[in-house]
Amino acid sequence: MFKKVIVAEDFDSINLGITQALQDLNIVHYEHSKYCDDALLKIRKAINDNEPYDLLISDLSFKKDHREVKIEKGDQLIEQVRLLVPDLKIIAYSVEDKSYRIRSLFENSKINAFVLKGRNSIEELKKAITILSSSDQNFISPEMSHVLREQDVYEIDDIDILIMKRLSEGTPQDGIGTEFKALGITPSSKSTLEKRISKLKDFFKANNTTHLVSIAKDMGVI
Repeated sequence: MFKKVIVAEDFDSINLGITQALQDLNIVHYEHSKYCDDALLKIRKAINDNEPYDLLISDLSFKKDHREVKIEKGDQLIEQVRLLVPDLKIIAYSVEDKSYRIRSLFENSKINAFVLKGRNSIEELKKAITILSSSDQNFISPEMSHVLREQDVYEIDDIDILIMKRLSEGTPQDGIGTEFKALGITPSSKSTLEKRISKLKDFFKANNTTHLVSIAKDMGVI
């Protein structure tokens, strides 16, 4: 079982649940950080003290307050921690349910587990911790297991990113088509661009193009 755990979570009520889960598993050495900056600092200090953590549990979204921070989101914290400690076990613990974001965490940030916050999340968190402590297997909440199984998930390509960038700049769809035609980029027809944007909205679970741009920016896609 893990000997030393750090939790990056900004809500006290959630921290209480995580604390109970750790105690149920007889993990007594754990620390909490309500800011990603503080969590990274503690991880660095633990390494320098030759007493490194062996598990990070991190939320993905952190509410902004009066304090200025360098690391605003759990995704960014995980990326930096992974570079700093390549073999550290990492659990993302979040309400996030967007396939693209979760797949990216596994494929690009190499997280070891994703636990979806919900009614059974504490039991799932304990299961994830137990599995990770005794094997190299990954864990994902059953509700999101399809994310790693799907082979036909719509993949974002350079054209999709360019379309979203132009939308974020306020370029209308007709204007994007005109620009693409001038640059020899396909697709450039109005109907094809509309289909692309519709697929992107479905993929990111966006209500409209404004929401799509907002999600893409939050996730660092554009």
